[in-house]
Amino acid sequence: MKTIFEKDTNTDGITFIDEEISVDFINEKFLRDTSCNLPNVSELEVLRHYKELSDRNFCIEKGFYPLGSCTMKYNPKVNELLSSLDEFTNLHPGQADDDCQGALELMYKLQEALKKITGMDAITLQPAAGAHGELTGMMIIKKYFEVKGEHRKKVIVPDSAHGTNPASAALCGFEIVSVKSNDKGQVDVEDLKSIIDSDVAAIMMTNPNTLGIFEENVLEISKIMHENGSLLYYDGANFNAIMGYTNPKLMGFDVVHLNLHKTFATPHGGGGPGAGPVGVVDNLKDFLPVPVVDFDGRKYYRKYDLQHSIGNVRDFYGSFGVLIKAYAYILMMGENLKDASENAVLNANYLKEKLKKYYQLPYDLPCMHEFVLSGEDLKHKYGISTLNIAKALMDENTHPPTVYFPLIVHEAMMIEPTESETKARMDEFVDVMVKIYNEAVKNPENLISAPHNTPVKRVDETLAARHPDLSFNE
Repeated sequence: MKTIFEKDTNTDGITFIDEEISVDFINEKFLRDTSCNLPNVSELEVLRHYKELSDRNFCIEKGFYPLGSCTMKYNPKVNELLSSLDEFTNLHPGQADDDCQGALELMYKLQEALKKITGMDAITLQPAAGAHGELTGMMIIKKYFEVKGEHRKKVIVPDSAHGTNPASAALCGFEIVSVKSNDKGQVDVEDLKSIIDSDVAAIMMTNPNTLGIFEENVLEISKIMHENGSLLYYDGANFNAIMGYTNPKLMGFDVVHLNLHKTFATPHGGGGPGAGPVGVVDNLKDFLPVPVVDFDGRKYYRKYDLQHSIGNVRDFYGSFGVLIKAYAYILMMGENLKDASENAVLNANYLKEKLKKYYQLPYDLPCMHEFVLSGEDLKHKYGISTLNIAKALMDENTHPPTVYFPLIVHEAMMIEPTESETKARMDEFVDVMVKIYNEAVKNPENLISAPHNTPVKRVDETLAARHPDLSFNE
């Protein structure tokens, strides 16, 4: 018998029991035969080490985070408190419905709230994030046409779309057809008319789009698609701009996903996970993944008997902790969700007007919650790229905006301040951007070597992506 523990010591009244623990079930090649050589340090030193590491990370609580299309708004800490309540964290998703009525009630009421906010007739909370919501939506659209006996092969995607749109459609076997943008940065209706045919299943749109511009012809586009028997898919990444003012149903959309971790203030990425609920109009509700949460007037329950369901798209029932935080945010905001959108739009237009005096503004129109600048002039005149500007911002306690997207704008900088930021903070950002602009004109060499004050200095992005060094060195 192989053992990993044998000890019999008696020190100061503390007894360590002589015990042999069998590890016969572990392959011998995985067993250590030498000391672990762990550092002998105090708890205080361990805490200092990890605190120092955490200070190297950038987060919304540390500085301005204008990451366009990602909606990095402040996440209220009360949401974290509520999601960590024992009554939620000690639940297991395999428990019977009778044992988790509170959790099911929360999910049901979140579904109802999202139905009201989006105008949709039915909601699933299962998808894990935005792109997963897109995939779920496209699976619903594909099965809808299969049930109808129509084998439509194409999905139309604007040339300004998020990259996940064509990816999600392609994963479902659709052929991607690109529709051009017009001189206002919106879907070119005439180009759409020229490419639509009986093979088109749907169009995927973001409104406002990735340029931060509202698609003013959306009702005409909806009419064109529906007259062709096609559906409209709404990418909810930019939903933070329109809450309470309009909704996808009013625009004519049939399927929508929402990014709860963006619009409804739950953490992104490592602070996540995310959640990407999908809403559908009435004639698509039987295609939703199961289970959905329902209420019979007496109790809440998980419903599985949907006639054309695409099946389960996530283990159990999605990211429950994120659903708690989003529901808490919606309850806390109430009708003030409309004010959140209003302030997001106001902040973005304020920054746009301030910065267009220094950086190119390809589409000089009133924007929604975000806008896109271009550094193309600076690159041509002084050799300073958008990447150089992004790196310089890192020295100013500011996270860079999204860069080089959307692809239809050269040297793009997509800036989204969100409603969380004060005028004072935005004025600081303007000052920093003006400072960087002046340095690009007068001292471009200094920007080319930025950042200078971050824990990790300038790296070769191509080399780092293709040959990452994941080794640990003392």
